[in-house]
Amino acid sequence: EVRLVESGGGLVQTGGSLRLSCLVSGYNFGASGIGWFRQAPGKAREGISCITTSDGSTYYSDSVKGRFTISSDNAKSTVYLQMNRLKSEDTAVYYCAVKAYTCYSGNSYTYGMDYFGKGTLVTVSS
Repeated sequence: EVRLVESGGGLVQTGGSLRLSCLVSGYNFGASGIGWFRQAPGKAREGISCITTSDGSTYYSDSVKGRFTISSDNAKSTVYLQMNRLKSEDTAVYYCAVKAYTCYSGNSYTYGMDYFGKGTLVTVSS
């Protein structure tokens, strides 16, 4: 059974930082693309970052580039999302997701994920 479990969400003030974790089990972690998505109330889900675990290559959407950093610890089957300089518009439920081999497919870095976690809520308040 494939499981993705997110943790690390919470309430933070504008300009603060949080680190999200995604623990993956039941999947070939070392040969996968693992992405972070978010969905704010009333908005569509947005793919914001992805890492290809075999070579460490990364992708960021324009909305988070320069503020968020994705990393993986293959020994722990865990992917992290370090979020700095948080803004109110970063408030959302954050999900991790996984697909085989690499992030880039179908002309997208976040298209075609096979499995999603249940999400963790991040609230940025002023």
